[in-house]
Amino acid sequence: MLKIDRRTFVAGAAASAVGAFALLPAAWGQQQTVNVDDLHAPGPLGEKVLGPADAPVTVVEYASMSCPHCAHFDAATFDDFRLKYVDSGKVRYIFREFPLNAPAYAVAMVARCAPADRFFEVVHSYFRSQEEWLSAQDLRGAIMEKAKPFGFTEQTFEACLSNQALFEGLNTIKERGAAFGVQATPTFFINGQKMEGALSLADLERAIDPLL
Repeated sequence: MLKIDRRTFVAGAAASAVGAFALLPAAWGQQQTVNVDDLHAPGPLGEKVLGPADAPVTVVEYASMSCPHCAHFDAATFDDFRLKYVDSGKVRYIFREFPLNAPAYAVAMVARCAPADRFFEVVHSYFRSQEEWLSAQDLRGAIMEKAKPFGFTEQTFEACLSNQALFEGLNTIKERGAAFGVQATPTFFINGQKMEGALSLADLERAIDPLL
């Protein structure tokens, strides 16, 4: 059974510090394209989506909640990307979890346990305070504190982190991502074309605009 305890959190935090430096900035070389029907098929937990189903472009992001490059994309690029492409109906955006360590699993589970209409609010909250909670001496306690504004109590937080079906669902999402060639986070697929790294708005414009 799943058990995310204090030792696991500490080990996971150390692993995230190592993994962060292994990731790359936005990568345009060696692009590959995957089958979009397979890629866009819903995952076992249901999709977290923004934008219309009939948008001409679909952007899938695989991200880890403990990844600093994912946090940078969220803080520096996401709002402008959403305003220009998603809210205008040009892009359907799908967020998928690719947790790299125990803290990333825990936060991903919190986001999934929160009210469905607050999922992206939870994700943004943790990404934009990532350095604060991820560096906390009491990592589990820091994640819990960030969950409280979304209605979590100690009991519901514990129940969320003990949800084996949810944990296994996240693992399945991650395994599917790996099958599509995801090796680092964030990884994006733009109408099936793979791009790695914390893309800027200019990067996204170059990839999306020719498809509109």
